[in-house]
Amino acid sequence: MRQIFLDTETTGLSPESGDRVIEIGCIEMVGRRLTGNNKHFYLNPERKNSEDAVRVHGLTDEFLADKPVFAAVAEELMEFLSGAEIVIHNAAFDVGFLNAELRRLGRPPFAECVGGISDTLALARDMFPGKSNSLDALCKRLEVDNSNRTLHGALLDAGLLAEVYIRLTRGQDSLVIDTHETPGQMIQVEQIDLSAFDLPIIVATGDELLAHEALLAELDKASGGKTQWRKLMA
Repeated sequence: MRQIFLDTETTGLSPESGDRVIEIGCIEMVGRRLTGNNKHFYLNPERKNSEDAVRVHGLTDEFLADKPVFAAVAEELMEFLSGAEIVIHNAAFDVGFLNAELRRLGRPPFAECVGGISDTLALARDMFPGKSNSLDALCKRLEVDNSNRTLHGALLDAGLLAEVYIRLTRGQDSLVIDTHETPGQMIQVEQIDLSAFDLPIIVATGDELLAHEALLAELDKASGGKTQWRKLMA
C-alpha cells in the first residue's frame, strides 16, 4: 500500500479570507517502509504572511519572494499524490487550503485526485480521548524525537507524522524493519498440546469490579459518550 504523509504551512488560518499555501512536504511510504521518494516545495503565496504565521514557521515574505507559485508545481504535486492514501494530521485544515489552491486553477477537489485521506488527529482522539493530541503531544506520548522542531516545517512535520502513525497503528518502535531471515524461509514452530495444561480462572473481586466500572465511566465521560462498549451494551 502506498501512503504519503503530507503537511503544509500557510500565510494564515483561513483560505476563505485569501490565505495561501507557502510550503508543502510529502513523505512516501510503501508497505510501511519509507522509500526516500519525497516531495518538498516552498511557494510564493502572492500575498503577505501574517505576523502570527511567521512566528510559527519562520518563512518570511523575503524568503518566499523568488519561489514558484502553486500553479507552477500543481501538476507535479498532484501526479505524485495520485492514487495514494494521504495521511494528514488535522486533515480538514490542509485539505481546505489545497482545495482553495486547486479551485483557483479550475482543477478537481483534492479528495477526487487521491486514493483516500486519513486523519491522524481523529485516530489519536479515538485512542486517547480527553488528552491533547497535537503532533507535539503525540511525539512526546509515543516517544518520537522532535527535538529539532523549534519551528514548524512541512517536510519535518510530515516525517514526524510518519513516525507517529507507525506507532499509533502498530506500536512498532521504528520505521525501519531489520530482519535476518532469508526471503521465503519457513519458520518451524514447535506444536504444543495445550490440553495438558490446567489453567486457573481468577475471578475479579467486588472491589476490582467497582474500580473497573469507575475507570470505564471516566473514559466514557472523556470521550463525550462515544465509547463503543456503551453502544454494544445498549
